[in-house]
Amino acid sequence: MSKNHFAKYLLLLAALCPWVATGHAQTVTPTYQNFVPPAGFAVDAGEPSIGADWNSGKVIFQAGLETDRVTISGSPAAATWEKASPTTSAASLDPIMFTDSTTGRIFVSQLAGACSLSSFSDNDGTSYTPIAGCGVPAGIDHQTIGGGPFAPSVVPRLPPPVGYQHAIYYCSQDIVDASCAVSLNGGLSFGVAVPIYSLLDCGGLHGHIKVGPDGTAYVPNKNCGGGNGIAAVVSSGDNGLTWTVHVIPGSSSGDSDPSVAIASDNTVYFGWHGANGHPMAAVSHDHGATWANMSDVGASLGIQNVAFPAMVAGDGNRAALAFLGTPTGGNAQDTAGFTGVWHLYIAHTYDGGATWTLADATPNDPVQRGSICLGGTACGNDRNLLDFIDVTVDKQGRVLVGYADGCIGPCVNAAPNSFTALGAIARQSTGKGLFAAFDGTF
Repeated sequence: MSKNHFAKYLLLLAALCPWVATGHAQTVTPTYQNFVPPAGFAVDAGEPSIGADWNSGKVIFQAGLETDRVTISGSPAAATWEKASPTTSAASLDPIMFTDSTTGRIFVSQLAGACSLSSFSDNDGTSYTPIAGCGVPAGIDHQTIGGGPFAPSVVPRLPPPVGYQHAIYYCSQDIVDASCAVSLNGGLSFGVAVPIYSLLDCGGLHGHIKVGPDGTAYVPNKNCGGGNGIAAVVSSGDNGLTWTVHVIPGSSSGDSDPSVAIASDNTVYFGWHGANGHPMAAVSHDHGATWANMSDVGASLGIQNVAFPAMVAGDGNRAALAFLGTPTGGNAQDTAGFTGVWHLYIAHTYDGGATWTLADATPNDPVQRGSICLGGTACGNDRNLLDFIDVTVDKQGRVLVGYADGCIGPCVNAAPNSFTALGAIARQSTGKGLFAAFDGTF
């Protein structure tokens, strides 16, 4: 074959198979199976948390005052739900849960004013130990709890005790700042809370704290740059002693809280609700100091409005961003005029955020019809889903999303919306997960 004929052949092949021209193998879009709890479980599941215990394989789902232990097994997979709530879940202004996947310890926190009622469990909710609810001082809103390895701090601090190998963080929002306190004993007690930013740096509510393998802690915020609506992470590399705001240049945010996740090589993935309504993502390889691969991850399916972005990462080049989305444009908070149909979507990257593959995880079952209000307590009945969803990864790399279903019964096939908040779990069933070592095993 002559050089000219070979060149024409390559052009034809690239036209028929565009992934050949880019040097990438075709990525098969992952699919998801959805699990709905039995009657009487998770009926009021706005703002759910989800975690995976890598030791037992159990999935923990928490919303409101209810914590559930979920066993997913079999082929085809089926789920068994068991209630596993601590006695400290007696009253709450804001619920949140964190599962330390590698140790299996579950932390359940219920905001109770300027502190929280909290417990931890080391046996997937069979029994709990009541713990300190916060550090002092603590904010009155939007608490978050998380944890991970201790950082090899350049500033000496108390050494971690023998009883628990990870640092546990409690952060909360106040009127003029936000603060984080660190526990050195697995959550039994917390040290003094340290301000992580003030109104001069960021405004509004922060997202949920995550800790990377090297011990760097990250709190996402949608409204930094002096409160100018620029997305940012606030990070600490010295076990919570000092914090630095790292803005994402060129970003602008909508009303949902953003989300951050850290991969096994400490690559930072950040997902947010863009000011244009679209789901956005960016990547950092230096703890948030600089950013690359800013992407509209909903573009392939024409997503025009999103709510509740939630990011999770695995291997260094793999991450997933879950969100509620609709291809309908316009003001998604217009109660009277917006007619969009919302589904749960998950965008996957397998090349460090250079490209994203988008999956509709609920293709035949909308999670909301019409508006989704993100304006807090001033909203009407379209605030049924509250402020966020959650995402995690199991030991084999499957992505699992905890969400609330606002459209059930007759709503599935036609309006009007049911304005429910029934708990549900979407679990990856095919495609590549977040850990390459398990490719082809599910």
